[in-house]
Amino acid sequence: MGISFFPKVVKFFDLFNRQQAILKEAAVILDSIFKDFNDIPSKCEKINQLEIQGDLISREIATELSQTFITPLDREDIHAINMAQEDLLNAIRAISSRIGLYRFDSPEQAAVDLVENIRLIVEETEKMLAKLGGRKELQEHSRTAHDLQNESKLQLLVVLGALYESLPEGPEGLLHLVKWTQIYDRIEQALERADSLANIIEGISIKNA
Repeated sequence: MGISFFPKVVKFFDLFNRQQAILKEAAVILDSIFKDFNDIPSKCEKINQLEIQGDLISREIATELSQTFITPLDREDIHAINMAQEDLLNAIRAISSRIGLYRFDSPEQAAVDLVENIRLIVEETEKMLAKLGGRKELQEHSRTAHDLQNESKLQLLVVLGALYESLPEGPEGLLHLVKWTQIYDRIEQALERADSLANIIEGISIKNA
């Protein structure tokens, strides 16, 4: 076999899109957990498996980046997208893990709405990534993602205030507060990481316009 003196072409955008597809599937499953609230162990396990798949792709991106001389984006931008996708996937798994652990009878409606927003932001970042690869305008999707994030911040403030005000007396009430506080904390982290991914993609788009 002859030796090629030309650098291999690594399709980083294909890897990003594969990772984003895993992210979207995990967000859709999480959304279904909160909306249907049945078959939760099975759905949580699916998200765990998706995180494992995502971790493999993240490592592949990191490996290819270290071995590739010519890249379609600045190296730090490729690394930033990779880390943001991985962080968001980890945050989604953290929510599902706690829902599976706490065995609630039903979800709070505010949590249902907030998790839906996570899914919607993930869908917008998927569209942003697709347009980033083709150097197309993505501001519309960026605005939608940021609007969802701002809406979610206000929702979180309201729901946490209501949670503390309506606290039932006794140990059961305290346990309910602790559990849902942890759930909302993980939801907030996921929303922040989804927004961070959108910000990173938007910033790269502006830099490469």
